[in-house]
Amino acid sequence: AMTTLEILSQSEEARWRYEARQKFLRDQASMLEGAREEGRAEGLQQGLQQGLQQGKMDVARNLLARGMDADTVAEVTGLPIERIRALAEGQA
Repeated sequence: AMTTLEILSQSEEARWRYEARQKFLRDQASMLEGAREEGRAEGLQQGLQQGLQQGKMDVARNLLARGMDADTVAEVTGLPIERIRALAEGQA
């Protein structure tokens, strides 16, 4: 890193290039941080969705084990009837 005195003692063009480079580096760091935050948010959302689906599957298994019919289990859980039938047949 250059000191303030080194920067000020350069020609105007050299200072401009230095400042442009510094701006580029700050912009790159900002974009990278934004991408990281977006990735974290997407990962969290995906994890929550997977957890919600797993919870629905657990409820469906329990309801089927208690003798509830597949159509009612599908209605209660919001899962597709095909998935409930696969659970009932032990395929999921």
